[in-house]
Amino acid sequence: MSRQITDPFRYKKLDRNKKDQSVKRASKAKDWQGTLKRIWSYLAKERTKLFLVFSMVILSSALSLLGPFLIGVTIDEYIVKNKTNGLLLILAALFVIYIIYSASLWLQNYWMINISQKTVYTVRNELFSRLHQLPISFFDKRQHGELMSRVTNDMENVSSTLNSSAIQVLSSVLTLIGTIAVMLYLSPLLTLLTMTIIPLMAIGMKWITNRTGELFKEQQKNLGELNGYIEETINGQRIVKTFSQEERVVTSFLEKSERLKTSGFWAQTISGFIPKVMNMLNNLSFTIIAGIGGIFALNGAISIGEIVIFAEYSRQFTRPLNDLANQFNTLLSAIAGAERVFDIIDEREETEDEESAGHHTINKGKVEFKDVAFSYEKGEKTVSGLTFTIQPGETIAFVGPTGAGKTTVTNLLARFYEPDSGHIYIDGHDSRQITRESLRKHMGFVLQDSFLFQGTILENIRYGWLDASKEEVIEAAKHANAHAFIEKLPNKYQTKLNQNGGGISQGQKQLISIARALLADPVLLILDEATSSIDTVTELKIQEALGYLMKGRTSVVIAHRLNTIQNADQIIVLEDGRITEKGTHNELIKQKGFYFGLYQSQFNKNIG
Repeated sequence: MSRQITDPFRYKKLDRNKKDQSVKRASKAKDWQGTLKRIWSYLAKERTKLFLVFSMVILSSALSLLGPFLIGVTIDEYIVKNKTNGLLLILAALFVIYIIYSASLWLQNYWMINISQKTVYTVRNELFSRLHQLPISFFDKRQHGELMSRVTNDMENVSSTLNSSAIQVLSSVLTLIGTIAVMLYLSPLLTLLTMTIIPLMAIGMKWITNRTGELFKEQQKNLGELNGYIEETINGQRIVKTFSQEERVVTSFLEKSERLKTSGFWAQTISGFIPKVMNMLNNLSFTIIAGIGGIFALNGAISIGEIVIFAEYSRQFTRPLNDLANQFNTLLSAIAGAERVFDIIDEREETEDEESAGHHTINKGKVEFKDVAFSYEKGEKTVSGLTFTIQPGETIAFVGPTGAGKTTVTNLLARFYEPDSGHIYIDGHDSRQITRESLRKHMGFVLQDSFLFQGTILENIRYGWLDASKEEVIEAAKHANAHAFIEKLPNKYQTKLNQNGGGISQGQKQLISIARALLADPVLLILDEATSSIDTVTELKIQEALGYLMKGRTSVVIAHRLNTIQNADQIIVLEDGRITEKGTHNELIKQKGFYFGLYQSQFNKNIG
């Protein structure tokens, strides 16, 4: 079970998982001032509307001060003196003031919401674009649900804060300054007595906010982890049910939910002290004014109207402080969310192409690896000394035990990762001299887990070439042996697939993936376990489709089923990241090495 927080004021000392470095980073204090400046850099793009908002805030703040002042004047000049002449005029003036005040509030909110929505729109687009510029290694190390939380929850948090808090803070500051100025004008002594509560406010605010900042960051972190876990378990429902792990999954969810509940409880509870403290101090201020002001009035040092003005202004004095205190906690939460968003935007994007890299046209498909070495983690070589050549149109297959480096070869070829040393040449060009865009434009992928997007079958096949006509899509589907089963579906090519192709079989998804690759017409083709976990009948259809797809193309095949690669021009055996055997099927059988043993074990053949 999760550890309970019994002492919220020692929250920073909680024992967190030391292995999770991302959690450590989340809990460290960051440059909040820098984050605010960065948010302002986005807001500043709407300078005209910000000026209008600022003007309306000044107007509303001035009118909020003018109203109580006129009420005090009305009491002294008309009610106390029992005069009616001119009373209706001043009441009409008050009515107009409050109408204009309400209109200014509506306009400032209208313009500020427009500004905040545009700002969040810009940041969200920048964040989403950045996600597509980051290397595969970034996504390999992060929970997808946690990233989704940053795009949705954190951005929504920033949006709601900009909508209301920015105006509230500005209005509170202006009202506070104006209130103090008028109070000093009316009675400096009473003003000083009223301000005796400020040190108490400062002490209370510091005591509370020192504890809420870390709590709000922890709350956002826990929310991201919970979202990541939800996304992971929903996607893995088949595995959860297959292994009857429902109870364990629910228990783990409850632990994460408990951490979120606990951090949220203490964040909201401690921040909730602020309005209570402010109300108490507000009442104390009112008591000071009523008591001492009454004494002054009895001695003729101040009028009854001025006491009323002071009483109202004392509320306007403490109310902005109260609002600032409340908004401060909202800002804490929003800044924590904004920091998480900017963390992603500031991530190093996929290593930029070298300045000398160009958009080369790959029309032959010759591939050369020369003494290539690579490691995912420093000090732990995944592959080393890889040297081989694939002639245009040839098929090369990689076999070997799990973790031998087969998929790493394809990752390096596609430049998802860059080699630590050595060179990869494609059509005679160093791969680093070919931009990723032009390289991948000439590559096609058919992977073990064929990913299909939510949408129609037509749209999924057309993803290989967005400008393809329907007739070209159908032609590709026919060559991929997918047309027959598509035609049997109720809406045929307009059949809508659920997320990741839900609603059709794994084999059918694979045929659609092959059709997609065919439509892209790649020069280089990568097949990673393309026929695994498929029944024999479907496998024959897939192999036939793959045969058509591979014709005339340079193909790199990763396979555990040796019957799919026996006709490959070259078979390379990888063990512990190194090439241990190389040759055709017949040549490797004669060597009686690893491949020979693997072949015997799969086909139960004793060939000598």
